[in-house]
Amino acid sequence: MTAAAALLTSGALVAAPSASAVGSSACRFNITPERHKVLVDGLNFRTGPGTNYLAKGLLYKGDRYVPKCGVRTDNKAWSYVKLTQRSKSGLKAGTCGWVRAGYTISPA
Repeated sequence: MTAAAALLTSGALVAAPSASAVGSSACRFNITPERHKVLVDGLNFRTGPGTNYLAKGLLYKGDRYVPKCGVRTDNKAWSYVKLTQRSKSGLKAGTCGWVRAGYTISPA
């Protein structure tokens, strides 16, 4: 009996663990620290550079931040950022996290 079949017959549900949160230690390049702003509504503000990381909350069009550094994963650029003001969804100014760089613009 395969492990998957054993799980199904036993009624157990096992979820794959999400990636652990990472800060600027994941960065591979620096970004000029000028203010940026979000261009879309509902941009995930994540605990790490990738969709396998949990979202801390959402950012909305016009939310502003200062990038610290970045990394490219799966041909996508991710920025480690610090919010410069309270986000429209209620994240506190000064909160750090990761955003997909393609959904933002600088300078703001």
